[in-house]
Amino acid sequence: MSDVTRRDFLKTTVLTTATASAGVFGLTRPGYSQDKKGADIRYGLVTYQWGKDWDLPTLLKNCEQAKVLGVELRTTHKHGVEPSLTEAERIAVRAKFESSSVQMVGIGSNERFDSPDPKVLEASIEATKRFIQLSHDVGGSGVKVKPDSFHKDVPREKTIAQIGKALNQVAEYATGFGQQIRLEVHGQCAQLPTIKAILDVADHPNVAVCWNSNPQDLEAPGLEHNFNLVKNRLGQTTHIHRFDVKNYPWPELLDLYVKADYSGWMMLEEGEVPADPAGELIKQRELFDQMLSEARKRSG
Repeated sequence: MSDVTRRDFLKTTVLTTATASAGVFGLTRPGYSQDKKGADIRYGLVTYQWGKDWDLPTLLKNCEQAKVLGVELRTTHKHGVEPSLTEAERIAVRAKFESSSVQMVGIGSNERFDSPDPKVLEASIEATKRFIQLSHDVGGSGVKVKPDSFHKDVPREKTIAQIGKALNQVAEYATGFGQQIRLEVHGQCAQLPTIKAILDVADHPNVAVCWNSNPQDLEAPGLEHNFNLVKNRLGQTTHIHRFDVKNYPWPELLDLYVKADYSGWMMLEEGEVPADPAGELIKQRELFDQMLSEARKRSG
């Protein structure tokens, strides 16, 4: 798409995107009182692994049937929503979402900003810009990125500063497209104090945290302390896992999200694929609704 065409496209779509996002995050879930904390917490799906083999029509159908009304599209999956799409193809993807009840929440890229090689870093920044354009064009509201690792003979502080500066750069670019940069708590940077150190550098208001429900969240002095390190920078997406697998304190996490009056998507990102992922998605959404309701009752 040429710069002139893109400017025209931006004029006609950025307001629509902002309005749609405001509508999603301003609505309460059915049966929830609007004056209750956590009323705008919604359940969604990351296409990693359960949806990786679903083309876009199948993904929308399965999510509608499960009443899972938001998706993060992970790059390289069968849905085919990639930066290589033409302008016409992007418009067609956007139209599919707009004709469904499922919100295109954003793109899950695999871009990361830790490489000590300046050329690799610059390539990641440029690739992220293409994902930002794509997310805007198909109706999303943000792009997920990774921090991600530390390297031999490179001081940790230098890598942290580099990641933070790169995030500021792509966040500034994303602002012009109405997109949020969502930093997934991932890799060797998964400890929350490390993420906090990155955010201290990445102080652009358009850089947000995508909580990832990692084992590192539970490291001393505990979940609540680690959550509080980043709760003021939480983005519109949070990654969670199966609620019937008791390897993470889901009730405690939901209590923290309700107490923080989080407004956004808690999105299932699960690795092991069940025999019937579409059916299991319904089960997980129902379990989430039950546990969220209990958390909201505990909040008073």
